[in-house]
Amino acid sequence: MSSRRIAAPMVAAAIVSLVVAVIGFIVAMVLNAFVLDEYDAYGEVPIPGSGTVQLPAGEVTISFHTLTTGSGGGLPVPSLKLRIVPPDGAPEPVVTESPGGTTTVNNDARVRVWVAQVADAGSYQVVTDGDVNGYISPRLAFGHGSQYGWVVWLFVGLFVLGLVELVIALWWSARTAKRPHPVGPQEFPVFGAVDAPTYTPQSYVPAPPSYSPTDQGVRLELLKTLAALRDSGALTDAEFEAEKRRILDG
Repeated sequence: MSSRRIAAPMVAAAIVSLVVAVIGFIVAMVLNAFVLDEYDAYGEVPIPGSGTVQLPAGEVTISFHTLTTGSGGGLPVPSLKLRIVPPDGAPEPVVTESPGGTTTVNNDARVRVWVAQVADAGSYQVVTDGDVNGYISPRLAFGHGSQYGWVVWLFVGLFVLGLVELVIALWWSARTAKRPHPVGPQEFPVFGAVDAPTYTPQSYVPAPPSYSPTDQGVRLELLKTLAALRDSGALTDAEFEAEKRRILDG
């Protein structure tokens, strides 16, 4: 297969990879944000108020969850207070700020506020407070992010790979386009009749003369030859005259 025939499939494969990567990235982001993100997997506590949540060991996301009217930009987070009381014998969870983006489904909106590192699994008492006047049914939700977040990075890697493949394919195509290549018989333009005969040196025969010499012409040629022989000394004058008379008399 020639270099030019290789370049075209490379470009096509690169474009397909880029399209699949973009579509997959968008789908993975939507699924992770709206379907696979279990932000309230361990329960919710109203603001202000208190409640008990069953938390596993490890990282737990804490999100501000409320209802909104209309649509707009990000959800503003009010001033909030949080206290997590661990069960007997367990250390208090370490809570750090971790602001996230707003996710809104219909009128239900949430935004990540904190991340808690829980040492031991168990039932934890949660006490909340904050300036939540004007919010509809405000509460703190305890859960975790999507377990398939790595799929997003998989499509990012596929996009980068497709981009590199496209650059290489375009470079290869431009390089092969400048390279000289032999032209086959099928690439020559054909002009005129296609059934023209083909001649070879063996088949060429010179055409016969279109006239026949007369007797007078033969005599003149013979006299010229005799004169040339006499002038060269090959014939004596006597011999020349004798042959001349013979030719003229014949």
